[in-house]
Amino acid sequence: MTKTWLITGCSTGFGRLLAEAALKRGDQVVATARDPASLSDMAKTFPKTARAAALDVTKPGAAEKAVALAVEAFGKLDILVNNAGFGFIGAIEEATPDEYRPMFETNVFGLIETTRAALPAMRKTGAGGRIVNMSSGAGIKGLQGSGHYNATKFAVEGISDTLRLELAGTGISVSLVEPGPIVSRFRENCLAPFMKHIDWQHSIHRQQYEGQMARLNKPGPAAPFTLPPEAVLAKVIHALESSRPRARYPVTVPSVLFWWLKRLLPVRTMDRVLIRASGGGKR
Repeated sequence: MTKTWLITGCSTGFGRLLAEAALKRGDQVVATARDPASLSDMAKTFPKTARAAALDVTKPGAAEKAVALAVEAFGKLDILVNNAGFGFIGAIEEATPDEYRPMFETNVFGLIETTRAALPAMRKTGAGGRIVNMSSGAGIKGLQGSGHYNATKFAVEGISDTLRLELAGTGISVSLVEPGPIVSRFRENCLAPFMKHIDWQHSIHRQQYEGQMARLNKPGPAAPFTLPPEAVLAKVIHALESSRPRARYPVTVPSVLFWWLKRLLPVRTMDRVLIRASGGGKR
């Protein structure tokens, strides 16, 4: 049966890859971005099954308009993928609200508002539905210099766990996808605001920042076991097709490894592992 998708954050990267994959499967997709012009080629390639919609998830009422477009165009909404989000680098004590609040608005509050807007339409189908929330390996463990981003993804994990309970018996499932190192523009997108907002050369955390900058500037994959975005796509498809979708889909060896270590190691031992992984130490 043809499904109708609503996907946030489709202008580039994984969101666009997922939208195109869904359309090639023969499904109907409302692909959203803050600038819908970035999706015009997709809408032209799939004129009957694709709609490009403006959606800034931080703007009040914007999600409701995108959901209304999906229902008007295709008569229903079956699948929601909350993909919109971005990262930020900076120690907890050094980043300012102007820098980290917009990330919370997008990664957390935008996800909440889009889900709130979509659920009534998904319930009306009477056939259940699927919600996939894009988390991260950062939602599994904290790392130095990524505390604000960790916090947003930890929030996404908690929201998803609660939604899974609240939607029990409705036929609407909720799954988390937790990518580790994936080929994307994530590093490039983090570098510019870091250089603009963090005085790393005079920071008490300079040693830690130097390690992070080396990874951000490194050509090619910055970490071992980096996978192409198709690895994430495979997990999302499983979450949508399986009769018993998993609650969590860690992607890449680091995410799977840290998922297990967090459950098996004492907290202090895990802290030492994470400090070493971050290239940090005492301050």
